[in-house]
Amino acid sequence: ETEPLTSKKDVSDCNEGEDCKENGLLVRNPKSALRLVEDGNKVHPSPGDKGEAAQISNGYSGVQSSVPCNGMGELMELEDRETWSKKIDFLLSVIGYAVDLGNVWRFPYICYQNGGGAFLIPYTIMAIFGGIPLFYMELALGQYHRNGCISIWRKICPIFKGIGFAICIIDLYVASYYNTIMAWAFYYLVSSFTAELPWTSCTNAWNTGNCTNYFSKDNVSWSLHSTSPAEEFYTRQVLQVHRSNGLDDLGGISWQLTLCLLLIFTIVYFSIWKGVKTSGKVVWVTATFPYIILFILLVRGATLPGAWRGVLYYLKPDWQKLMATEVWVDAAAQIFFSLGPGFGVLLAYASYNKFHNNCYQDALVTSTVNCVTSFVSGFVIFTVLGYMAEMRNEDVSEVAKDTGPSLLFITYAEAIANMPASTFFAIIFFLMLLTLGLDSTFAGLEGVITGVLDEFPHVWSKRRELFVLGLTIVCFLGSLATLTFGGAYVVKLFEEYATGPAVLTVVFLEAVAVAWFYGITQFCNDVKEMLGFTPGWYWRVCWVAISPIFLLFVTCSFLSNPPELRLFEYNYPYWTTVVGYCIGTSSVICIPVYMVYRLMITPGTLKERILKSITPETATEIPFGDIRMNAV
Repeated sequence: ETEPLTSKKDVSDCNEGEDCKENGLLVRNPKSALRLVEDGNKVHPSPGDKGEAAQISNGYSGVQSSVPCNGMGELMELEDRETWSKKIDFLLSVIGYAVDLGNVWRFPYICYQNGGGAFLIPYTIMAIFGGIPLFYMELALGQYHRNGCISIWRKICPIFKGIGFAICIIDLYVASYYNTIMAWAFYYLVSSFTAELPWTSCTNAWNTGNCTNYFSKDNVSWSLHSTSPAEEFYTRQVLQVHRSNGLDDLGGISWQLTLCLLLIFTIVYFSIWKGVKTSGKVVWVTATFPYIILFILLVRGATLPGAWRGVLYYLKPDWQKLMATEVWVDAAAQIFFSLGPGFGVLLAYASYNKFHNNCYQDALVTSTVNCVTSFVSGFVIFTVLGYMAEMRNEDVSEVAKDTGPSLLFITYAEAIANMPASTFFAIIFFLMLLTLGLDSTFAGLEGVITGVLDEFPHVWSKRRELFVLGLTIVCFLGSLATLTFGGAYVVKLFEEYATGPAVLTVVFLEAVAVAWFYGITQFCNDVKEMLGFTPGWYWRVCWVAISPIFLLFVTCSFLSNPPELRLFEYNYPYWTTVVGYCIGTSSVICIPVYMVYRLMITPGTLKERILKSITPETATEIPFGDIRMNAV
């Protein structure tokens, strides 16, 4: 059907305006198209023969196009995939995705809870041997195969395609609660445009008799039942949790938060509806603005009285903690969720890179920026906690009891309210939270969009705007439960169970599929084809053994000791743990279900079915000069 390009006949066969062969090498005319279909005057191949390829001297094959040919030897046009306008757009998008709200509240809390400065040792070890190798692996996979999280498995190991569907479901779960936290921040932002911030006094309609403002000039005593104005504003005005009895009685929907969330999804839609060309420009603001604000808040916090107490508490090492298994589990979980492999985002973003982009360098730069940001955020938070401890005349440990969003919306908000120029600092702080969350939302939804559009191009490739609109509407409707008066309880449940163990399981199977089924040698050859060098033994050992063990260790630790959930004064009943595991399982179940489905539809004996199911279906088109060819 075809003949090798290295054939020695026709040493020179060139016509003006056409591609030609000289000494067995293809010489491309700038005016010609991209793909070589060398059939000359031969009879058109049958459908069964179209997949046969001619061997090329560099070890790759020129696969014939399935596009109808005209009997004349020519180059068929291959539609190019959209790429980033600039390299910096990609870097800012990845940094914006990795650096999110968790860097500001989760890392500082976990750090001081697990030994302060001593925690940096297990954190660094887990980053070097677990987080960064997985981060690099996903960037390389996405850039080489140029597909989203679903269709990429046809080129790696088809039987694991259920991983892509599981990732999309997890991303939808995240979108259903993560944006609600941004809605809270937006509510605070709007409330900050006043001369006196509403969470500074106890004279508002939502305050109770337990409200105690220890920043007032009057001498007040802080009792066991005392609550701060900031806490009551958060729980009784923003969340209104007092109007809910728990998960079995969520109450009505807060129309204020609904409007805030609607506006956030509107911003998200118009930022991502056209693809990475538009979102790559938006992240110039959303990814850089938080660093400006963090620097301002760091300088301001360092000048507050008592700031040194907070820094000392943050970094004072407790070496005995290193002997506890929980500390290493927390370090592994923190670096993993901070860098964010397993959500399909890195695959999607990297698939829009140019083929020879240095994703190795990108992985090191972005992961380092992410880890340093987490560390610096700790100083921003704990200088203010030290100030709070100084004002309350309490120990820092008493002030730092709040965890998660409460650390930002109660403790930090209260400290800001009692600083000079409090309105200014409140506005920029909650703007920072919004921008931190927005680019992470862009990324999460882009993971789903790219995955679905690449899997069903005949349906959605020309209807991206319509699909993105439908997706944002689905996410908004899925968020309604989190907008109720008991919505904060739903957010906590989803955060702990819907994503944690599920995404750990997904990435574990992904690492196994790539290293053991696709083959570490093949994967390293792919990287060499892109970057010009083969990954060293360190990376190979991490991908084959250390990273999967790292993931299995964290997953088993979580499942063997599930967290006991408590929020404010509400203790989650036992049945909520069962519901949480059911939500988490609903995404992971896609993987075994697709495996069974795949084996059922594949013809042949069981052995033949398994072999066909673990063998890549389609070749990966790689650029060879200006020509796209298919990797064997």
